[in-house]
Amino acid sequence: MASIEADEAARGAAVDFARRLVPFWQAALGTELIGAYLIGSLAHGGFNRRYSDVDAALVTEIGLSAAIIEKLRGQAAALSAEWGPKISVFWADRQFSVGRFPPLDRIDYLDRPVVLMERERVQPARPTLQEIRRYLCGAPFANWADRARQFAAATVLEPKDRKAYLRALLYPARFCYSYLTGKMTSNDDAVAFLHEQCPARLDVTSIERALQCRRAAADPDALFPLRTILPSQVDACAALFAAHPA
Repeated sequence: MASIEADEAARGAAVDFARRLVPFWQAALGTELIGAYLIGSLAHGGFNRRYSDVDAALVTEIGLSAAIIEKLRGQAAALSAEWGPKISVFWADRQFSVGRFPPLDRIDYLDRPVVLMERERVQPARPTLQEIRRYLCGAPFANWADRARQFAAATVLEPKDRKAYLRALLYPARFCYSYLTGKMTSNDDAVAFLHEQCPARLDVTSIERALQCRRAAADPDALFPLRTILPSQVDACAALFAAHPA
């Protein structure tokens, strides 16, 4: 109960921080800014006081330049030493033809955005299940697989890698859920889903232990021996999309 209350308090603080950023975004973008939103765990649930990011989504007329993105990040860091480094900016132009807005995050934007500011509601085409599967089979899977193998070969868990290691352990749950349903959800719901539809040879126990660590906002050092199972987790996920091709 204490952990839940701490996460709720942190969520409130994170949302308040994002609302205080809106005037900076408006000043930097002026009439170019169409809407500003929160997505991710702040929108679909499962926000964690230690491990979650503050996922902000900006929809503008023509997109954002690298210089503007850097400026917005700098303003966030200056506004809050705690929350500023956790800001993650997703963005798109009016047509959603350019920007950083992957298919799953686009579904979050369509289904459960927390509106911070909105001049007009832009509705991009909803990604199909096949589009989501093609996306997941690309860079997201490849990046996780590479990181998982690196952790499996490591002899020590560096403090700077704790968050990445915990995410590597948890990733199969989110991957399998989204690959099979075409939806975005929390870590908790994704792990619960594995009890209903679990790919063959996927080790759910290690994922559940990682989830418990995340809920407690604890260091994952005690879970470091689980790194040896990561390559087989990669293989289990690869077998899933081989059985259900995009």
